Amino acid sequence: MNDLEQSYFLIADLLLYLSFFFNISAMDITAIALQSGSNGNCIYIEADGVKLLFDAGINGKQAEVRLAAHGRDIREIDAVIISHDHGDHVRHAGVYQRKYGLPLYVTEKTCETAVKRHPLGKLNDVHFFRSDGSLQFGGVSVEALSTPHDTADGAVFVVSSNSKRLGIMTDLGHVFDGLPEVIGSLDAVFLESNYDPTMLESGPYPSFLKKRIRGLEGHLSNREAAELLEAASGGRMKWACLSHLSEQNNSPSLALRTHRTILRKDITLHVASRYSSSPLLCI
Repeated sequence: MNDLEQSYFLIADLLLYLSFFFNISAMDITAIALQSGSNGNCIYIEADGVKLLFDAGINGKQAEVRLAAHGRDIREIDAVIISHDHGDHVRHAGVYQRKYGLPLYVTEKTCETAVKRHPLGKLNDVHFFRSDGSLQFGGVSVEALSTPHDTADGAVFVVSSNSKRLGIMTDLGHVFDGLPEVIGSLDAVFLESNYDPTMLESGPYPSFLKKRIRGLEGHLSNREAAELLEAASGGRMKWACLSHLSEQNNSPSLALRTHRTILRKDITLHVASRYSSSPLLCI
């Protein structure tokens, strides 16, 4: 990590602590990327008194400590919603349930595949949803959209509350039909910006893995993500948090530079870290 990237995350950590002093309206949707990357994914969303975790790719202690740093208690989470069966999104789901008593929401195919692939242990409080369906938690709705990512039954999500809409859009595969319209309807988004094509091609990955990453069931590059934001986002988009950055084939500074070169819209950009939580973000 170079000096510029270290400075970025030092500033992000400072903003994390300053976030305690912000007057956050009960009408807001607030979000924290507890971690994002192939080493583990978990995003916290709070709206209208409802508290949700999306994915369980970091261990319970990490999630507990990082939430506590923002004044949040992991035991007050209303649901853990799993996007797909890859380990960096689901491997700690069993611990979240057994240690903290959190109900698990997952598609049936994702659950079946995850149990076979990962040592999740006994799962008791499991609720199934469809990857093209929706969930309701009080005044908060969660719309799922099925993705072409190389999983059993992957989904991305739109959280809606009080006419505000936040997207959680990683592991997309490619820009599939309907995605630009959904992006255009959002006030904010966690959007994957996984790799830089030049770094991927010159990097250490074997050819089959490079082909998978850049293929139709893989991930979006920095340029693809930026072009999606530029083409799709309407005037309501306030911020985008670039997420799921590759450690080998990307960097926060490169992702930001690519997006700023392409984006002409007035959208605030953040980067989700592979190693720590983001500041508290609001819409």
